[in-house]
Amino acid sequence: MPGKLGMTTTIRMSVLKNQASQLIWYGRIETTKARAKELQSYVEKVITTAINSYEDTIETTVTTKNEKGKDVTKKVIKDGPKKLAARRRVMAKLHDIPYDRAKGETKADFKARVKGVNHPVIEKLFNEVAPKYAQRAEESGQGGGYTRIYNLGQRRGDAADMAIIELV
Repeated sequence: MPGKLGMTTTIRMSVLKNQASQLIWYGRIETTKARAKELQSYVEKVITTAINSYEDTIETTVTTKNEKGKDVTKKVIKDGPKKLAARRRVMAKLHDIPYDRAKGETKADFKARVKGVNHPVIEKLFNEVAPKYAQRAEESGQGGGYTRIYNLGQRRGDAADMAIIELV
């Protein structure tokens, strides 16, 4: 039975969504030990969903006419039904984190870099995190265990047990 963390359900779920998004985006976060333990199972389920469906894509060719009236064929890669359903389930469990402009990056360069990416956290999960852990599971023959918790000791202000949770 999951812990309640002293919060109502809506607040607790919002905290878990925020922390899960931060963990996937940055790779490690610092939080209390109780929250880290709750977050660990939440994130592992999200990553497992992504691993089980990240390869399901459909490649099609589309023929359109250009400005001069000539036919142009393009290869289009879309999500298959399994990946699309998994993507929607994961989107319900995570919040989006917008891209930040890099130091010294112009506005035009920033727009070109983020063009076509509507949900950066979801894209990172399906394009970087899931393939990495799928390869790891294939090599070691063991799935799961995507996160690690380090205990830091007590927080100075209220003596809460602190921990760092990170993606392995």
